[in-house]
Amino acid sequence: MATSTSTSSTPMEDTIRRKVTEALSPTELKIRNDSHKHAHHQAMAGATSKETHFYLDVISQSFASKTQPARHRMIYSLLKEELEQPGGIHALQLRTKTPEEEEKLKSKAAGDA
Repeated sequence: MATSTSTSSTPMEDTIRRKVTEALSPTELKIRNDSHKHAHHQAMAGATSKETHFYLDVISQSFASKTQPARHRMIYSLLKEELEQPGGIHALQLRTKTPEEEEKLKSKAAGDA
C-alpha cells in the first residue's frame, strides 16, 4: 500500500474551504486567491506566504436573518486563527448571501438582460 507524503500547494485555501464548509454548509463556495495582486504592497514586504489575500463568495442558509456585518463576523470568527498567525491571512473580501437572496439576484439579472 502506497502512502502519499505530498503536501498541498494551497494549505491556507484548503483550510478556509474546510472550515467554511464544516461550519456553514454552503450551497456555493468560491474562493479566489488574490495574493499576487498585493505582493508589491509595503505591508507584504518580507512575506513568505503566497496565500495572504482572499475573496470569498459564500452562499449559505446559515446567513438567514443576519445582517451583512454579522455574516462577516461569522467568517472572521471561523478564520480567527488564520487571521492572527504570522504569515496568515492579511485580507479577506467577502460576499455573503442566502440561497434565496442569490436566486433573487439571478432572476433580476436575467430579467434585465
